Amino acid sequence: MSNGFLGYNATFMLDLVVCALVFVVPVLAVSIFLVKFRQNYVWHRRLQLFLAGVLLLAVAAFELDIQVVHHGWENIVRQSRPDISAADFVFARTVLHIHLLFAISTPLLWALTISLALPRFGNPPAPSKHSPLHKWLGWTSALDLAMTSATGLLFYYFTFVKR
Repeated sequence: MSNGFLGYNATFMLDLVVCALVFVVPVLAVSIFLVKFRQNYVWHRRLQLFLAGVLLLAVAAFELDIQVVHHGWENIVRQSRPDISAADFVFARTVLHIHLLFAISTPLLWALTISLALPRFGNPPAPSKHSPLHKWLGWTSALDLAMTSATGLLFYYFTFVKR
């Protein structure tokens, strides 16, 4: 197993996704700040579409790497941490299952939020009758994405960093 670039015995794609998870929450916060406090709807939309595109590409590449190249996360862990105890492996699996609850719901919520917003806010975007639903979907998506990031980072930590 070749080491990733973060210095732990994980794959390059795992390290890349960890960096994306750290990057996405601050950018999301900036996007929310711009729309909530500056009423800058154009930049809010640009940042949301940018984040959605980056994450779509990163997750697609990540899944190909995990499933096709390495034949599952278990193989990566067994190769990179042959000394992992059975209890630690079960714990990592549990953390991963919690992560997957958020990781699967996040793109679905985000896709719904974006697909409803694009035709309803016009170009340039401006508040409309859709705003209350969009605000609820947006906050739900943002919290879901934050939980995806937090649980993904926990999985990485407990699987590759903690000894």
